[in-house]
Amino acid sequence: MNIPEDLLNYIQWPAMVVTITAAWYVGAERKDNRNWGFWMLLLSNLLWFIWAIPHSAWALALLQVSLAITNIRGVWKSSPK
Repeated sequence: MNIPEDLLNYIQWPAMVVTITAAWYVGAERKDNRNWGFWMLLLSNLLWFIWAIPHSAWALALLQVSLAITNIRGVWKSSPK
């Protein structure tokens, strides 16, 4: 799949906004807000990964995979038992 360079460059801005918003929610007192934060972090991981691969930013891509694993653990730990 060939994504136009202009479109790729715009992905980093929503990724940044989603990451910051997610971090805010993860720090919330309410458990359901924290859960939303983890899901938003997973979305930001995906957006950053999509941006990193065509730019050959391998360290960033690997970081996003590692953080996604951590966020999946966060979703699991935050889910009601």
